[in-house]
Amino acid sequence: MTELDLDETQGGEKREAPDFRLSTLLADIAAGNEDDRVSIGDLLAALNQRALGAMIFIFAVPVALPLPPGVSTIFGAPLLFLTAQLMLGLKPWLPKLITNRSLTRREFGKIVTTVTPWLLRAESVMKPRLSFVGGPPFVYLLGFACLIESIILFLPIPLGNMLPALAVSIMSLGLLARDGLWMLIGLLTGILAVVIVWGVLWAMLFAALFVVGNVFGVTF
Repeated sequence: MTELDLDETQGGEKREAPDFRLSTLLADIAAGNEDDRVSIGDLLAALNQRALGAMIFIFAVPVALPLPPGVSTIFGAPLLFLTAQLMLGLKPWLPKLITNRSLTRREFGKIVTTVTPWLLRAESVMKPRLSFVGGPPFVYLLGFACLIESIILFLPIPLGNMLPALAVSIMSLGLLARDGLWMLIGLLTGILAVVIVWGVLWAMLFAALFVVGNVFGVTF
């Protein structure tokens, strides 16, 4: 799978990075002593000179999985920074407060084991197409969409983080492979996620008003 180096957003020129498979990279990071810890900083170091799309995917896909809340928080926080930087065309950077966060290699290995079969399928079908979608100015719009989805991830909505995280994962894989079709599919998935979350919020608000009205005899 050909990687897209999104430093290209500076000036709009495309530069290809060496070919690599993200599934292989994740397996390499997960290998080792299960009791060791893998920090966000370690992941950034392993992704040195890699595409911003790969970084966003690695931090988005665990949030799309049914994992313990603590693990989702560790990976969800970097998304706010990375997606904002994608929207603004900046180089990836994370503060030490985030890069020092970590989880055991066993936990990371479980994530990789779950994701790898799906990632391998994606790598087998993705290819460069509709390349204009991955270049300025559309890529900034894509970054904005990813940022909105990342913000939604932090809302206290039951299961409300999985679909937005899936949308970000699809868009980031599209960026990584220069596959404009996948970017568009991810964008549509993100729109669907916003609609569903908005509907859930309204339903929760309506239910709360209904309960309050019945308890206090108030009509809204």
